[in-house]
Amino acid sequence: MATKWLDERESDAWRLHLRAHGELLAELNRRLMRESGLSIADYGVLSNLSEAPDERLRTTELASAMNWERSRTSHHVTRMVGRDLVGRDECEDDGRGSFVVLTATGRHALASAAPGHAADVRELFIGPVGDRLDAVAAVSRATLEALASEG
Repeated sequence: MATKWLDERESDAWRLHLRAHGELLAELNRRLMRESGLSIADYGVLSNLSEAPDERLRTTELASAMNWERSRTSHHVTRMVGRDLVGRDECEDDGRGSFVVLTATGRHALASAAPGHAADVRELFIGPVGDRLDAVAAVSRATLEALASEG
């Protein structure tokens, strides 16, 4: 079967999407680091924990929520533990597993960073997208559904 390459329109759309996504994340990361000392990855971990029951998740659940490999999650959490942003609790049901827990320091860091981060997201993404926000959400949802059906 012959490979069906992307035509110019498809290639242009795909490359623009990749570039915009990469540059947006890089700029949000720069701003978060400058304003709060948190990376976009730190913010994602803290956000996921803050929304979890009892502000804690199993390491595997956090990895899934972040769309990370378990080893990446474990290494990142170790660095965050060293900064007292999160803690680790042993899992009583499973001696091999552990919970990642939001600390008071992490809760405060997230609460301090969130207003500026929300303003940055609004400035760099929501504002430029404007009245096409529902269309962007629909495209993202369709992509996620296609990926889920592959899994």
